[in-house]
Amino acid sequence: MNDETKTKEAAESVDFIRRQVAADIEAGVNDGRVLTRFPPEPNGYLHIGHAKAICISYGIAGEYGFTPNLRFDDTNPIKEEDEYVDAIKRDIAWLGFDWGSNEFFTSDYFGQLFEWAQLLITKGKAYVCDLAGDEVKATRGTLTEAGSPSPFRDRSVEENLDLFRRMKAGEFPDGSRTLRAKIDMAAPNLNLRDPVMYRILHAEHHRTGAEWCIYPMYDWAHGQSDAIEKITHSLCSLEFENHRPLYEWYLEAIGIEGGPRQIEFARLNLNYTMMSKRKLLQLVEEGLVGGWDDPRMPTLSGLRRRGYTPESIRTFAEKVGVAKRDSVVDIALLEWAIRDHLNTTAPRVMGVLRPLKVVIENYPKDQVDEFNAPYLPDDHERMGTRKVPFSREIWVEQSDFMEEPHRKFWRLAPGREVRLRWAYLVTCTDVVKNDEGEVIEVRCTYDPESRGGSAPDGRRVRGTIHWVSARHALDAEVRLYDRLFVDPNPGAGGADFREQLNPESLEVLTDAKVEPSLATIDNECRVQFERQGYFVTDMVDHQPGKPVFNRTVPLRDSWAKIAKKK
Repeated sequence: MNDETKTKEAAESVDFIRRQVAADIEAGVNDGRVLTRFPPEPNGYLHIGHAKAICISYGIAGEYGFTPNLRFDDTNPIKEEDEYVDAIKRDIAWLGFDWGSNEFFTSDYFGQLFEWAQLLITKGKAYVCDLAGDEVKATRGTLTEAGSPSPFRDRSVEENLDLFRRMKAGEFPDGSRTLRAKIDMAAPNLNLRDPVMYRILHAEHHRTGAEWCIYPMYDWAHGQSDAIEKITHSLCSLEFENHRPLYEWYLEAIGIEGGPRQIEFARLNLNYTMMSKRKLLQLVEEGLVGGWDDPRMPTLSGLRRRGYTPESIRTFAEKVGVAKRDSVVDIALLEWAIRDHLNTTAPRVMGVLRPLKVVIENYPKDQVDEFNAPYLPDDHERMGTRKVPFSREIWVEQSDFMEEPHRKFWRLAPGREVRLRWAYLVTCTDVVKNDEGEVIEVRCTYDPESRGGSAPDGRRVRGTIHWVSARHALDAEVRLYDRLFVDPNPGAGGADFREQLNPESLEVLTDAKVEPSLATIDNECRVQFERQGYFVTDMVDHQPGKPVFNRTVPLRDSWAKIAKKK
């Protein structure tokens, strides 16, 4: 491959936003500055879709050595709370991004926005309208029919200024008047048909209290806030593409030249997942999940509690890429990203989730062996080793024993010899059953010469199972989390997404047994239970000595097999 081909491929691998930013810099736009922002509305917790937007906006600014802005779009006091502000900051920092001292609120600009609104009134480009919300909607028109002008559209500048100032002074009730931009009621783009700029809302704001009773609409506050902060590239999801003409109209109307450039990209759509904050809030308020940080939720708080790492989410966002068209991403890609990261960072330990007791009858009752087991079998040096005790009675998985095994079952069965990971070879000799005929205990013998799991005579042993010493085992609670929805597109076609919840999205095992090396681990300790999957200690309920583990993902994608059967 020659240098010209390499250069061409490298250029094609750069997404369209980065190409535009690079072109602006080369052309000397904004004096070579690159300042982006992430503008969340503090009315809920951030989710995986926001993570993609954060990675794009913060990543691009960082690539040019600039610190991006974090601006809270707090223009709706009814839905916004300080709890959400704190959660958003916590999640962005956890994701690995830093906004430094560049923390702002749209409410910081309420005064300037009000002055600019008066400027538009004096220019004859805004007016106070007395139509109710449903009346404004009814006169807006359709894609094929022009809208109808408001009967209040031709009020004088003096009357509009007086009414707007009285709106601010609190003289009128909620919803009785709005301030609208005067643009074009026949415009092909419906967003230009005299959009509402301000509405009356007598409500306490989480930062400004009762100082204001009129609040700016997002489209009015968005571009002007960008301009105040001297944002160079306003990166938005594709849903705002039709709003860009209005964004630019406002900036031009108030006389801002060389303002920010709005660029849209496709938002993240993930199957088996729901991204609507309104519907996620509904799940929380109706008690269908345990809160915003429920490990089944697609929120960053939920993903963190489930065991996802910042590195895996950033890798996922990178793999998804930046596109101009909406598409649906398979959630298996997100699960691949966390498996790929934990495969090299999570220590391997042994945990028995559904225990079945095994008694090794020829092993001395009071004897205890210790085996030196590496945390990473393929990399002994990086994480070191731990001591794994072995005694006469051990726990194994119920699924690792079968009284009447099928042909391809290589684990424990009557007369069958298997390898205990790191320990000995054992052979099943008998079983003990309860009154219902269920196996409650397995009897075995061991080969004392097979220490370490190797047959002294070189005989072939096909099965290897994990175990935990019954005498030394630590009791643990294990929560097996799975996908929250059974439908790949919950809520599609008007379906009730609540009826598409996965009834098996959570199984709690209260009698799991884990090896004693886990007795003192702290919150957010990620491990791989050998042959089971990746797990993390629960951030809320885990205590040293009383561990609670959340399953992050199984070792393999079981859903792929399920999908093939359908």
